[in-house]
Amino acid sequence: MPPVAAPRLPLLFALALSCRPLSGEPGQGAATWSRFASLPFPEDDHFLYDTFPEGFSWGAGSAAYQVEGAWSQDGKGPSVWDAFTHRRRGAAPLQRLSAAAPPSGDVASDSYRNAGRDLEALGRLGVSHYRFSLAWPRLLPNGTLPASPAGLLYYSRLLSGLRQRGVEPVVTLFHWDLPQRLQDAYGGWQNPALVDLFRDYAELCFTHFGDRVRYWLTIDSPYLVAWHGYATGKLAPGLRSGREAGYRAAHHLLKAHAKVWHLYNDHFRPIQGGKVSIALSSHWIRPLRMTESDIKECQKSLDFVLGWFAKPIFIDGDYPQSMKTYLSAGLPEFTEAEKKFIKGTADFFALSFGATLSFHLVDSDMIFQQQESLSLRPLLYWINSEYNKPEIFIVENSWFVSGSTKLDDFKYMNYLKDFIMDTLKAIRYDGVTVIGYTAWSLMDGFEWLRGYNVRRGLFYVDFQSQAKKLMLKSSGVFYQKLIQDNGFPPVPENQPIEGYFPCDFAWGITENFLQVDTTRSQFLDPNVYIWDIHQTKKLIKIDGGSVPSHRPNCVDFAAIRLQISLLQEMHVTHFHFSLMWASILPLGNESYVNHTLLSYYQCFVSELILVNITPVIALWQPVPENQGLPLPLAKNGGWENRKIVEAFVEYARFCFKKLGQHVKFWITMNEPIVKNLTFKAAHNLLKAHAKAWHLYDKKFRKTQKGKISIAFSANWFEPACPSSKKDASAAKRVLEFDIGWLADPIFGTGDYPEAMRQWLHQKNSQGAPDFHLPYFSEEEKNLIYGSFDFFALSHYATFLVDSENETPTKYDYHLEVQMLNDITWVKSANKNPVVPWGLRKLLNWIKNKYGNIPIYIIASGIDDDQDVAQDKLRIYYIENYINEALKAYTLDNVNLRGYFIYSFSDRGDSRSYGLYRYVINQYEPKPSLMHYRQIIDNNTFRGLETASPHCPTELTLCPECDFFQPRISLLAFIAFILFAFIVTVILITHYSKKIDRRHKHGFPLACCPSPALAVGAWK
Repeated sequence: MPPVAAPRLPLLFALALSCRPLSGEPGQGAATWSRFASLPFPEDDHFLYDTFPEGFSWGAGSAAYQVEGAWSQDGKGPSVWDAFTHRRRGAAPLQRLSAAAPPSGDVASDSYRNAGRDLEALGRLGVSHYRFSLAWPRLLPNGTLPASPAGLLYYSRLLSGLRQRGVEPVVTLFHWDLPQRLQDAYGGWQNPALVDLFRDYAELCFTHFGDRVRYWLTIDSPYLVAWHGYATGKLAPGLRSGREAGYRAAHHLLKAHAKVWHLYNDHFRPIQGGKVSIALSSHWIRPLRMTESDIKECQKSLDFVLGWFAKPIFIDGDYPQSMKTYLSAGLPEFTEAEKKFIKGTADFFALSFGATLSFHLVDSDMIFQQQESLSLRPLLYWINSEYNKPEIFIVENSWFVSGSTKLDDFKYMNYLKDFIMDTLKAIRYDGVTVIGYTAWSLMDGFEWLRGYNVRRGLFYVDFQSQAKKLMLKSSGVFYQKLIQDNGFPPVPENQPIEGYFPCDFAWGITENFLQVDTTRSQFLDPNVYIWDIHQTKKLIKIDGGSVPSHRPNCVDFAAIRLQISLLQEMHVTHFHFSLMWASILPLGNESYVNHTLLSYYQCFVSELILVNITPVIALWQPVPENQGLPLPLAKNGGWENRKIVEAFVEYARFCFKKLGQHVKFWITMNEPIVKNLTFKAAHNLLKAHAKAWHLYDKKFRKTQKGKISIAFSANWFEPACPSSKKDASAAKRVLEFDIGWLADPIFGTGDYPEAMRQWLHQKNSQGAPDFHLPYFSEEEKNLIYGSFDFFALSHYATFLVDSENETPTKYDYHLEVQMLNDITWVKSANKNPVVPWGLRKLLNWIKNKYGNIPIYIIASGIDDDQDVAQDKLRIYYIENYINEALKAYTLDNVNLRGYFIYSFSDRGDSRSYGLYRYVINQYEPKPSLMHYRQIIDNNTFRGLETASPHCPTELTLCPECDFFQPRISLLAFIAFILFAFIVTVILITHYSKKIDRRHKHGFPLACCPSPALAVGAWK
């Protein structure tokens, strides 16, 4: 036997509980809602990498009826929960749980017979405390003396085992399992006699166990016991006696708690040196609207659930004023002596928060038409403000997963992580004193009204097995590591780095499609006019007069000049957009060409070149309408029709001819949406890409000297449970189907991923319909393999992949996975997660799978609130995603060549991804634009100790000369117009004087100029 060790009494735990809370005035918590509504975003939402205070106590918990089983063994008396669950069975209780029987705690996790198993589990977790409850009817089968020797022995051995392992016991005297004999004889907590009976039971416990217990909880969740046990009947003993019965039971519970506290304080504390409190459960509530009246309703909701018991104990011995006002005569009253007796009867604030109460058992009338929330942090702040900054000990907290979930309980782990993060932020940001945290529960057990339909344990229990072994879940592995680290210490991979990208790094901006405006600005009217300066003061058209119009020029498109100037303001080197195949060749071939649109594209790319911005052009990008295909092609099956392959190649040939002299970066297909593709459509799409690539390579590359490839939408997929092999396998499978499906034939082997074929073969063997992946011929493999010059990707999101079918509506039965988000991730206005590290993992996955090929991130961005003051999220996104790209380039040697932000502007996109806001026909730069420009100018993040690399630039003796050199013809045309204008003014002046002289000598008032003059000069 190992040597006996003294229980680990955390330093902070002991110091924090050394004195009773000071008295204070209630109502200070009302400021909580306005405070949390105005926290800085996204700064406050960032994951906090920090540790908990030294000595913070980590634990797990359980309740006797939920886990012990052995409901009648060794002389144990029946409890109200035994009677309650057996009544629902409608038959005699069974010794073993059967699948068909209504649930009960008759056997549960069988902890009574497996105390050693439970102790080993606690040791494996590494907890510093274990909260459990004593079963009143196991110790006192009739509710009163004499005590059961077997019950005393069981708990004595459990406490000794905890002591040997250095685990501090936190013991609850009453966790809902009132002896049925007391219910039958007295009516339970409705009878004031229970106050003294509870005191006698507590004295027995203090006497027999107090030398090994330093932290006592008198009663668990008195709100649930009183209200749902005696008013609504939802919980045991199941009495539907109405509101007044609930208020009466609560009144007696408060008195019983106070009496036990004074018993311990007067007779046991001087010897045993322990602390006593009461476990109070609470929900959190948010106002529907941030109005004073709704906030008052939220305050009232907390008063009716938590304040009902907390205010008498922690403030003044009396109920909240809102309850006294709202309920008038229905609420019992305390005498002045009772108020003094109850006030201050807690040595710390023991809080229960989570699945037992929230969204489950808060009475609907006590929500007051507001909305519940699972936010723990504001509740901690409210308690801190409302009850004069007590030391808070979280004695129960967690959520739940489905009863069918086994070891990979991501949902539970996700909520656990979020609750603990809330606790850490409450400590570090809000100044709340939290001294301990208890994950609920140690093992799966009987979950009250939910029975065995949900699970809340860190250890899995197979309730149908005889052995009832405990198996550590993914949440247990997570909690184990958290305890070891005492929180979330910073790790090197989460820290930003300093450094620079290469001098030729492509800094770009992306727009899905150009905002095309083909309206010409001037010089389009060939007619001749005369200016009637004496009568109508208007231009009068001269019939039969005309002048030759000038040839169309790019300067005529005012929209192009504006967009080019806005791009210049960004300081980008590249601009990426997609052509509209359906608009350029509406019939799918050259029988009809939209020359106006073609001219617009030609002008746009030529103007980009003139200002040293490289166009990156995609030939096709899917859109909802006809997939972005010409209507005749869409009607004939789109990509499912093999004839589209040649149609695309001819379209590509047309674009290479018309635009290729100005385009050095081509994308064949931009972001084909794999979830919308059939296997047949993807097969044709890959062949069309490969043929277009070979066409450019053989016919155009030599003269145009460009590059060409395909661009994928590439999300990153991370295992939901890091310790789960099933989740890891599922994440790999999703990556193969999401990226490898189209990428492997081009960048890998010339064929689809082998893992994809194996999975589909397995599904087909199970009878799944239409899961037949086509095969390429050897000629087609050779055609497709290697048809790239670079790897282009768009990256926006990271998802967690869960192999468990926790939420059937979100489950992908084809891939047998479920996509999830981490609750702690920062999210945009449209709930898109911001996960910078996912980009680095994706880049490394591409490098490891396809080799060190050149990679361009041609689109990456986030939506944000349209308010200019709320552009902080995009700034955070840009800085952190680019820093992860820098890590991939610098630390991982990824051959990264460029990074493009999506998108150019919000015009035509209500999701607000743009760096320019478009308001009332005006483009307004957002703060994130200036931030991105600064990164471009610095070529990334410059640190104090990092020397800036020298990037050579072209020596330009006369920048103005270079600017005007390509525009000589334009300048000549402008000079001609100015000359014609001057001549016209001189002639008008001359003939005006001549007309005036005729007026003086009596000539006719009207005279027409000669046709030659009109045609030659007056327009």
